Amino acid sequence: MDRPAWAPPEVDLDRPSPARIYDYMLGGLHNFAVDRQMAEQVIAVAPEVRLAAHANRGFLRRAVEYLAGAGIRQFLDLGSGIPTVGNVHEAARSVTPDARVVYVDVDPVAVAHSRAIVAEDDLVTVIHADVRDVEGVLASPELHERLDLKEPVAVLMVAVLHFIPDSDAPATMIAKLMDAVAPGSYLALSQVTTPPQTLTPEQQAAAERYTKVNPVAMRTHDEIAGFFAGLELVDPGLVDPARWRADEDEVGGMVSSFAGVARKP
Repeated sequence: MDRPAWAPPEVDLDRPSPARIYDYMLGGLHNFAVDRQMAEQVIAVAPEVRLAAHANRGFLRRAVEYLAGAGIRQFLDLGSGIPTVGNVHEAARSVTPDARVVYVDVDPVAVAHSRAIVAEDDLVTVIHADVRDVEGVLASPELHERLDLKEPVAVLMVAVLHFIPDSDAPATMIAKLMDAVAPGSYLALSQVTTPPQTLTPEQQAAAERYTKVNPVAMRTHDEIAGFFAGLELVDPGLVDPARWRADEDEVGGMVSSFAGVARKP
């Protein structure tokens, strides 16, 4: 395929990306044929995957609006993907016009897109970094140009932790992040869990094709709850992302994920 002008030369256009697959699931336009092909293979046998993408994006929007309403003016979105459909800065500014946002992602295409989207916004910046490198993210000059870590910050990790295996110690990573932010800060996250039903052979084959490219670490409710150690979960606790503070007309079907928001005392 022809390389778009915005795509960095080092990006392999023949390899699907979680950020771009997610963008396609949400109805975005920032994806390539290889991403659409992978997404459609999964959707064909597991249509609830698209539901899960929309459930997570709905949770992100409601969580950001809740946090902005609680007085948070700073947002650190880790594993942000492409902030096009229902992004953090738009959700936050629907409540508070002066919200500052730092997006962090490891995918160079997602970063290139994000920088183009927010190029004219002085209160938003995009960092190309691996969220597992907590020290590197926290030491970034770009982060400190936008955020004051001595004031409360909302740390967002929505639909990203399942791409971080236990061998990378995600709980330790989260603890370091929350140690670095001020009391009164919040953590909002969602993570996939083991499906309640047995997969059909077709679903299992699709899952194996996807996880071969993008390994996924599924975790139990208790394992996900452990990420909030030392924090105070806000109501309704750790629940399906489609049901977290959703209005009755918003609530969709259950998806195999859990989501929650917690405050640092």
